[in-house]
Amino acid sequence: MYDLILDKDQLRVADEAREFAKSIDPALLRRMDADEVRYPTEYVVEAARRNLLGLRFPKEYGGRGLPWVVEMAALEEIGVLGTSLGCLASLPSIVCEGIAAFGTPRQKEEFMGPILRGEKFCAEALTEPRGGSDFFGAATVARKEGDHFVLDGQKRFVVGAEGADVFFVYARTGDGPREITAFLVERDDSVHVEHVYNLLGTRGGGTGRLVFKGAVVPESNVVLGVGRGAEVFNAMMVPERMTSAAGALGMGRAATELAARYSTRRKAFGKPIRRFEAVSFMIADALSAVDAARGLTIMAAKAADKAGNVGAGIAEGTTVRRLVSEAKKAATEAGWLAVNNAMQVMGGIGYTQVYPLERYLRDARLSLIWTGTNQIMNLLIQHEYYREFQGSGPVGRDVEMDAMDAESGADEKVYE
Repeated sequence: MYDLILDKDQLRVADEAREFAKSIDPALLRRMDADEVRYPTEYVVEAARRNLLGLRFPKEYGGRGLPWVVEMAALEEIGVLGTSLGCLASLPSIVCEGIAAFGTPRQKEEFMGPILRGEKFCAEALTEPRGGSDFFGAATVARKEGDHFVLDGQKRFVVGAEGADVFFVYARTGDGPREITAFLVERDDSVHVEHVYNLLGTRGGGTGRLVFKGAVVPESNVVLGVGRGAEVFNAMMVPERMTSAAGALGMGRAATELAARYSTRRKAFGKPIRRFEAVSFMIADALSAVDAARGLTIMAAKAADKAGNVGAGIAEGTTVRRLVSEAKKAATEAGWLAVNNAMQVMGGIGYTQVYPLERYLRDARLSLIWTGTNQIMNLLIQHEYYREFQGSGPVGRDVEMDAMDAESGADEKVYE
C-alpha cells in the first residue's frame, strides 16, 4: 500500500529497512527468545550504521528529515522481526521525540545525536509498580538540591533497560497531582537495573526494572521545564503508539505470508488446503484486517505530519490524538487476529517451534497492552470524538429529520 503514497526516494528507504530485516541472523532471534541475549547491542549499532533510526529527525543530528509515513513503512518492515527488535528500533524515535520537540540545543547535541548515530542507547522509564496507565500516579520523586535533582523510586517494564546509557524518566517534583517533570537520566552507579522479568514473549530486549537510589540529575537535563512533564508525555505518546502500530502490522503481515505459503504446500483430501474455504477465508479475514489497519495508520501518520510540531498537535481535542489512538488499537488487534488465524490455518505444527508463529503469538499479545492498553485507546478515542462532535456537530448532512415520522414523532424524543 505504501507504493501508492510514497515517492521513489521514500520507497527506497522502506527497501533499505526490508533489506536490514532480511540481514538479521535467525540465530539472534533464537538466542533472544531463549534469553541467551540480554541486549542486542550489535543490532542497534547496525540499524544506526544504516541510518534507519529516527528517520523523522533533522539530518544534522543523524536523522533523515523524512515524514511519519516513511518511518511507518520502514518500521513495518522491521516489525517482521518481532516486538523485541521492533521496539529497540523504535525507541530512538520515541525518546528523541521529547528531545526534538522540547529539548535544549545542548540536549539535542549531547543526547539526540549520539542516540541516532548508535553511540548511545536509550530507554523510556514510565511505568511504575503501582500502575502504568495512571500517569499522574507516579511515585518516583525528584528533589531539587542546588543546581541538580535527586531521584528516588522505581520504574518497571523498561524495554532496553539492560543496555541503555540514557533514560527518559518522569518523576514527581511537587505535591500537586499534576506536578510531574521529564528528565534525561544518565546511567551511573545510582541507577540500578534489575533484569527481573521472565516474559511470555518480547524476550532478549533487556526489559528490566529501574531503581533510583539518590540518582543525581543536573538541572540542565530537565526537559521543557519543571512540572511540565504531561506536555512531554502527550507528545511522546504519538511515536509510542504509532511505532506499536507499525510493528504489529509487520508481524501480522509476516504471519499471514507464512500461513499462505503453508496452505499452498500442505495437502489434505487430495488437494492443497488453500482450496478449502474454511482455510482461505481465514487468510482473507487477516488480509482485510491488516490492510484496513494500515490504511488507518497511514492516515494517522499523515495527520501527525500535518500537525508539524507534534508537541503542539497532540493536545486534547485534536484529531491527531484520536487517529493515533485508533491506529494503535486497530493495528495491534489486526496483528493479533492475523497471527491467530495463521496458527489456525497451520494447525498443530503452528503451535510448535518448528515455525515462528508461536513466538509471534507471544509477542503480539503484548502489543495489545503496552503504550497504553487498547481499553485506554477506547477511552481516548471516545473522549476526543465527543469533544470534536460537541464542537462541530454532524459532519455534512444532519440526517435526524430524514426519518418517516421525524416531524410527527417530535414528542417522542424525550431525553430526560
